[in-house]
Amino acid sequence: MTQRSISNIIPARATSDGAGVKLKRSLGQSAHSRVDPFLMLDEFYSDDPADYLAGFPSHPHRGFETVTYMLEGHMLHEDHLGNRGDLRSGGVQWMTAGRGIVHSEMPQQDQGVMRGFQLWINLPAAQKMKDASYRDIQSEDIPVTRLAGGGRAKVIAGELELPDKTLTGAVLGGDVEPLYVDLTLNPGEQFDCRLPAAHQGFIYIYDGDVSVGTDALGAGNAGVLSGGEALLVTAGGVGAGLLLLAARPIDEPIVQYGPFVMNTREEIEEALQDFRSGRLTT
Repeated sequence: MTQRSISNIIPARATSDGAGVKLKRSLGQSAHSRVDPFLMLDEFYSDDPADYLAGFPSHPHRGFETVTYMLEGHMLHEDHLGNRGDLRSGGVQWMTAGRGIVHSEMPQQDQGVMRGFQLWINLPAAQKMKDASYRDIQSEDIPVTRLAGGGRAKVIAGELELPDKTLTGAVLGGDVEPLYVDLTLNPGEQFDCRLPAAHQGFIYIYDGDVSVGTDALGAGNAGVLSGGEALLVTAGGVGAGLLLLAARPIDEPIVQYGPFVMNTREEIEEALQDFRSGRLTT
């Protein structure tokens, strides 16, 4: 089996979104910092309420999926369809925006740590205009397993193929068959898995540091993976927390304007007109 290596490193940059929530963005800084079909990855992490209290008031989306994973904290999401759900520590909200959704994501705490990630996954052209849908996944419903070296793997989506077993995540299938795993590794621990050869992927380090072959990555860096069928990650001297993401690429044109991701400029103009006229959500 061919071992995957790091083909590119994308350092996360400090930015803000919503009504001023401070975060770090790795994928999605520009059109050149994507890993098809992954469009964007944001990490938010602060114990200062001023960094997150303003939240993400009502805003639209079309043409992709958002996956919000909360490591610590509590947010409430509501949308124009009347859906309402709590996102608490360890939980995930998987939203398919499809043809259109207007929703908000607001903190339900005024103190303490809020930490998590939001991932954007593109939809194929044939699926961009399907009806919007949600899946709220509680922490206790996400499979977690102890690794051979004492670390932990939390499988949010897909099937994780380890040397001695295959773990099935909370979300399976989908248009791009995504794999989404949260890994916690002890100092010096090695993590070994197989990945579908046709999938593109990356790792994002949020605690500690790791090495993949001769490449070292510290916290706040996304490492884009080369082709291959296997991945070997070694944690540094203080251990590591990282996300592993892989999926089947769509290989279609991408035209993005803020919260709208389509295939042509004309489709973006149509999305803007639909939002302004109220047709986005009808």
